[in-house]
Amino acid sequence: MEVLSSRILLRPADPGRSQRFYRDVLGLAVYREFGPADSPGIVFFLGPGFLEVSGHGEGGTGPSPMIWLQVRDVRAEHERLAAAGARIVRELREEPWGLVEMWIEDPDGVRIVVVEVPEAHPLRRDPRS
Repeated sequence: MEVLSSRILLRPADPGRSQRFYRDVLGLAVYREFGPADSPGIVFFLGPGFLEVSGHGEGGTGPSPMIWLQVRDVRAEHERLAAAGARIVRELREEPWGLVEMWIEDPDGVRIVVVEVPEAHPLRRDPRS
């Protein structure tokens, strides 16, 4: 399979509320809007990928996606997100695998893992010889 592009699709119970969360609380930049002016879908930049928040969810309880966001400074993001009113469900900690993580939730309970890869972590090393 050759993947040319990808995005995560969310169909939240309240699209406007979730769109405000991703735009105003997380601070994601808007890639594009589409659909009717009174209820547009919004696609956000998500690093080299995209996050589309559009339509309405069916309201059932099913498996929920998790979003993994790598940032440069997770401590600064922790302060900023807490001040913006984000629901922090797991405080900052260094994981046994060496990443520094915190978890937050969007208004529909989608878990968002905010991660910093420390300077000395193997993910930062160039494996080429």
